[in-house]
Amino acid sequence: MALDIIIGAQWGDEGKGRITDLMAAEADIVARYSGGDNAGHTVTVGEEIFKLHLVPSGIIHPGVVAFIGNGTVINPRVLLKELDQLAARGVDISPGRLKISRTAHLITPAHVALDQAQEAARGEQKIGTTKRGIGPAYVDKTQRSGLRTHLMATPEELADALLAHVEEKNHILATLYGAPTLDARAIAAEYAGYAQRLAPYLVDGPQYLATALEQGRRVLAEGAQGTLLDIDHGTYPFVTSSSPTAGGVITGLGVGPRNVNRVVGIAKAFTTRVGGGPFPAEVEGDLALRLRGTGENPWDEYGTTTGRPRRVGWLDTVMLRFARRVNSLTEVALTKLDVLSGIETLQVNVAYELDGVRIDYFPSDLATLSRCRPFYETLPGWQEDITGVRSLADLPENARYYIDFVAAQVDLPIKMVSVGPSRNQVVFLQ
Repeated sequence: MALDIIIGAQWGDEGKGRITDLMAAEADIVARYSGGDNAGHTVTVGEEIFKLHLVPSGIIHPGVVAFIGNGTVINPRVLLKELDQLAARGVDISPGRLKISRTAHLITPAHVALDQAQEAARGEQKIGTTKRGIGPAYVDKTQRSGLRTHLMATPEELADALLAHVEEKNHILATLYGAPTLDARAIAAEYAGYAQRLAPYLVDGPQYLATALEQGRRVLAEGAQGTLLDIDHGTYPFVTSSSPTAGGVITGLGVGPRNVNRVVGIAKAFTTRVGGGPFPAEVEGDLALRLRGTGENPWDEYGTTTGRPRRVGWLDTVMLRFARRVNSLTEVALTKLDVLSGIETLQVNVAYELDGVRIDYFPSDLATLSRCRPFYETLPGWQEDITGVRSLADLPENARYYIDFVAAQVDLPIKMVSVGPSRNQVVFLQ
């Protein structure tokens, strides 16, 4: 078994990119299995900050192959821009370093236009989509009318498919939403150009990974978003359009479950989310600003992709237990523990009060979750700056107690804790 999986255990933005970056040092292939460029991973290497949206974080490690799986949706314009930015910073982005599954799906300007029109039409009921065409691309995939990446191997065929695709979407944009239509021929020509550049990266994804695993190569699966944004298991409809849970790895890469070794759940030492939907442990006011930061630092709680301020709250262990069950987590990596330094007392949500009754599980429907109130345990905080700590013994006693308390609540070992944004600001517990 040579497949390790990294899963967001909350609503996304848990710091998966920097944990992927750490674990990629021991991997041969880092594989992205779901989502599109609505995700953002920030990796800090020395003084350099890399913000990645489509390319797996492993690309930063020389010799590691970055693989984009069939479960993703790819905007070629965004991907090529990202590759060009990486190349300008000295990163090798040759076809030997990046592979794209031939059965991933393409995002087109028509998908983006539809996403924007649909979100505007929702008015006050908007979901909070990033308006990057992710949802419409997955809709086309599930209704069997999507454009797969293998079309880029034959630009003429891609151009013909795009002409029909954009004309169909133009009809919807005009008749349903009264939105401007798009120039189908210009888009077809644009994408034919993208195809010429990206065709050398295309591979038969499941076959490529199967061969790698048979050869004993180590594969690290990197997700986007988090468990509570899963299309099936998240806070629907305030979710993403794919499956960022462990089940999504199997279908999104085309590998079998017997290959799985570790499933690492990434969780912040507090909780954040973007967009609408219930958030039982949410806080506001000065405490929210304290947890979120001002936005002056790139690792403050503002969206990597959108720049939107994230909603923030105390750590919710009910949610983490749900993530453990849905994903069969084997361990937890706790990020941003340093953000809690200087807060006198800390709250951790350990259960919910639902209509006057205490419950210990995460409700599966939105209406029930909306009625849940947090049931907090109060823990002592610590005042020390822990950003320079590199060993468990050097952490303040109350910080160690916080880690132990969370591990006991979730019934999983916490094997690493981040105390800052840089690669080396991590405490390994086991």
